[in-house]
Amino acid sequence: MFNFSDPYLLIARIPALLIGFAVHEYGHAWMADRLGDPTPRSMGRLTLNPIAHLDFFGTLMALFFYFGWAKPVMTNPSYYRKDKRRGHMMVAAAGPVMNFIIAFFTLLLMYISALWLPKTQWSPYLSIILQTILFLNLCLGVFNLIPIPPLDGFSILKGVMPYSMYNQLYVLERYGFLILLLVLVSGAAGSILWPLVNAIYFIFNEIILLLFRPFLGG
Repeated sequence: MFNFSDPYLLIARIPALLIGFAVHEYGHAWMADRLGDPTPRSMGRLTLNPIAHLDFFGTLMALFFYFGWAKPVMTNPSYYRKDKRRGHMMVAAAGPVMNFIIAFFTLLLMYISALWLPKTQWSPYLSIILQTILFLNLCLGVFNLIPIPPLDGFSILKGVMPYSMYNQLYVLERYGFLILLLVLVSGAAGSILWPLVNAIYFIFNEIILLLFRPFLGG
């Protein structure tokens, strides 16, 4: 699906990371703000400006080693309207959802550029940048949905699990970082990540092909 052997990949990864991290954290901040929590806005996190969200070392790690992080958005669930647990789950899910939205529109832009934009000497570089943005946002979205703390998937899991299982979830939360590290080092993350990334890519591609069918003569 993707070709990342191109020497310009490292450069292409820079805008991909800026976009991916920024929209992910903005998603958390936006949802918390919508639910009534003023904390992200007061801390300057309700913005798409990447500078507000990037962690220096986390960004370097992602740039060179494919695993990194941004500054987490601080929230206060006590401000959430109505069900606090449901609100916490919605805030957690908003980050990956934003990554999937960006991935979908990036793929859409790839089709538009391939079909209608005139070819220039910059076209191959544009293609690499768009592919990288698509790839990284799909991976960020799927990876953060893994139900291991401190990933968003664990917060979503806590939102749907019955209170009677909270003791077991607390144990998982206590050792979450160690479990996550083992998953990454063992390569198990890849076996989880790639099938889901490919599945979501396939769904997005089919939707866009359906939209473009009148223009493709099919």
